[in-house]
Amino acid sequence: MPKTLAAMLAGSVAMLAGCTTLADVPTSRVGQATLSFANGLPAGTAQLLRDGSGLRIVVAATAMAPGPRGFHLHTTGKCEAPGFTSAGGHLNPDGRKHGSQAPGGPHLGDLQNLEIGANGSGAATLEIAGGEAALAAIFDADGTAVVIHAAADDYRTDPTGNAGARVACGVLRRG
Repeated sequence: MPKTLAAMLAGSVAMLAGCTTLADVPTSRVGQATLSFANGLPAGTAQLLRDGSGLRIVVAATAMAPGPRGFHLHTTGKCEAPGFTSAGGHLNPDGRKHGSQAPGGPHLGDLQNLEIGANGSGAATLEIAGGEAALAAIFDADGTAVVIHAAADDYRTDPTGNAGARVACGVLRRG
């Protein structure tokens, strides 16, 4: 067996060995966003992936202050600086309360906090509740923004989770 083929097979086996099931292996990217700070500098990326279990969002952020940061999908695909308020509130097509710890919650756009390390970067892979059905709300007529906040989300305060100012934003685009 040629060395390159053996190396490719070994890499594939190693990749699959890290997964709990084949359902965890992404099958396609259905959306992506480039995150920016209010001054226009890059803040990271987000990718919306389909896998055998549904939808996941993969985020990589950089140049941020260390600590937990609120991370949400917002209802409008606009990221106008300086405060990114053009992104609207959290994506909430079902009219639920904010946060996984709130009775009647969470919003579709409520995600787990993004942990930023001492080096100013952080990454996470998070499940999107609602799976495939969420795509209609995410890619509706006015789109959806991905927003990182200045503080941690408390997972219960309605409607924002007390996550503070919006420090980075990107619009999810198909593909």
